[in-house]
Amino acid sequence: MKKILLISLGLMLFTSLAFGAEFTLKFSHVVAANTPKGKAADFFAKRLEALSKGRIKVSVYPSSQLYTDKAVMKALILNSVQMAAPSFSKFTRIVPQLSLFQLPFLFKNADQLHRVQDGIVGKQLEQMVTKKGYVALSYWDNGFKQLSSSKKPILLPKDIKGQKVRIMSSKVLEKQFEAVGANPQVMPFSEVYSALQQGVVDAAENPISNLYTKKFYEVQKYLTMSNHGYLGYLVVVSKTFYNSLPKDLQADLKQALKEATTKERIWAKQLNDSNFKDIQAYAKKTGKLKIYTLAKAQRAVWEKDMKTIYPDFYPKNKIGKKLINDVLNTK
Repeated sequence: MKKILLISLGLMLFTSLAFGAEFTLKFSHVVAANTPKGKAADFFAKRLEALSKGRIKVSVYPSSQLYTDKAVMKALILNSVQMAAPSFSKFTRIVPQLSLFQLPFLFKNADQLHRVQDGIVGKQLEQMVTKKGYVALSYWDNGFKQLSSSKKPILLPKDIKGQKVRIMSSKVLEKQFEAVGANPQVMPFSEVYSALQQGVVDAAENPISNLYTKKFYEVQKYLTMSNHGYLGYLVVVSKTFYNSLPKDLQADLKQALKEATTKERIWAKQLNDSNFKDIQAYAKKTGKLKIYTLAKAQRAVWEKDMKTIYPDFYPKNKIGKKLINDVLNTK
């Protein structure tokens, strides 16, 4: 009886706290809770509730429990959900300038990438998205992309010539692989493993975390650490919800997100490093996968060939020459 009473009191307290909140924020994302994005979303939820002293109640819905990345775009406009972190590709139809992050060999390393995202270029892109009915606030990492193949080692552009390479829907990525003579194939992410396994496509580009968690390394014979491109997310809030918050709570939300972003970037690097060690162990144990790292001279050839696509995206209705040059000039 005493135990039942304590449980009842606990439920009453929880209900009181939940309904005592002035605002409710639903954060929808498509990955598992134990991924860098998932962990950062949970951290953000706890931190915002603490900073707002319970005035904002945050509920996180991982693994597409509420919406896919595609569906969440409309849900944010309708304020059916208040926060999400879709991949950049989900925004490029409304803000083509976000294709900037898909350009090959644009970023020297993660430090330069983050200086771009947190600096003037990143803020300009956020403003463009905000004008389209969202409030864009931060960038989260997945990681730099690597090349894999079942056909042959990919060390120079000539090695990928004629290979069918899976890509997500993107004009940048199409032109990127066409520039080196490959045959890009647009395909949903959920179909990639079976397509690689059955030879529907020969090759792919993925961050290490994707390669590992989806076991793509099991159906590829060669992996090249190329760091040729980047995959990330844009954290956005419903404009209707954000504008309903008083200034102090808007500040709390931004502070919680700033702290979550720092955590997410660390967790993303740690996960990629850890997953790479696991892939290396698999390669050593089974002998079924060979891993290569581009030498400086090899990387220079890739850069020369792939950067030839940059002028295709100089028009302002695509990416814009100034934005591209601003990134290249960021030290």
